[in-house]
Amino acid sequence: MALVSAEQMLKDARAGQYAVGAFNTNNLEWTKAILSGAQAANSPVMIQTSMGAAKYMGGYKVCVDLVKNLIDSMGITVPVALHLDHGDYADALECIEVGYTSVMFDGSHLPFEENLEKAKDVVAKAHAKGVSVECEVGSIGGEEDGIIGTGELASPEECKTIADLGIDFLAAGIGNIHGSYPANWTGLSFDTLSAIADITDGIPLVLHGGSGIPVDQVKKAISLGVSKINVNTECQEVFAAATRKYIEEGKDLEGKGFDPRKLLAPGTTAVTELVEQRIEWFGSNGKA
Repeated sequence: MALVSAEQMLKDARAGQYAVGAFNTNNLEWTKAILSGAQAANSPVMIQTSMGAAKYMGGYKVCVDLVKNLIDSMGITVPVALHLDHGDYADALECIEVGYTSVMFDGSHLPFEENLEKAKDVVAKAHAKGVSVECEVGSIGGEEDGIIGTGELASPEECKTIADLGIDFLAAGIGNIHGSYPANWTGLSFDTLSAIADITDGIPLVLHGGSGIPVDQVKKAISLGVSKINVNTECQEVFAAATRKYIEEGKDLEGKGFDPRKLLAPGTTAVTELVEQRIEWFGSNGKA
């Protein structure tokens, strides 16, 4: 199946009160793991690359070709969108040109008027090529590729102004953060989320920092309009834990256990299992 825009899968999720998982990839193994998990769960899925991960993998064109070729070679039949996560203006435009089917322009750290102006241009260029667009209001806490957010709560009025540009889905700060959640985290601001959902006329909303949010809060957020949930840190954690266990048990020293195909297999399996579990949490299983 060819890569698709995320527009329709998220509209369907919003209408059906479930969310599509958007899982960040960092290499071949992770990409295979995400695709395997989505196919097993019969779920639409978004594969994301941050700017830094794409550079690590060899560039945006390499990422496009990798995902496309794996979809073909693995016989993937569920809808898959390839999305740029937290892209700046120049990178969003580059991804539109090289074959990404969805992009996030993150101008949340810019003055609002500049965010608005650049978002409008990204939307025009993306939609001309059938590419879906995500924009952000109210920076997300933590750090993502050098973009640091304090976790402020988004202004519903600013959310509406951005949404009215014709973007396809909206990321808004509601107390969520990137990375691991600290012990003193007070939870998501559902009052803010409700206000944003009410004023933005049904646009699919995005929950960044989806790793570590309790399942009851995840499901409540979905009921209030969240239709895309980003997962990255948890994938990193389970991959690292499974790889560490393999080495600590000395399996890399048994026969050819040092072969990277064997060394990376436990971590890859762990990512697949997490993807399937999160898809069940988000309610998108069986929705492909």
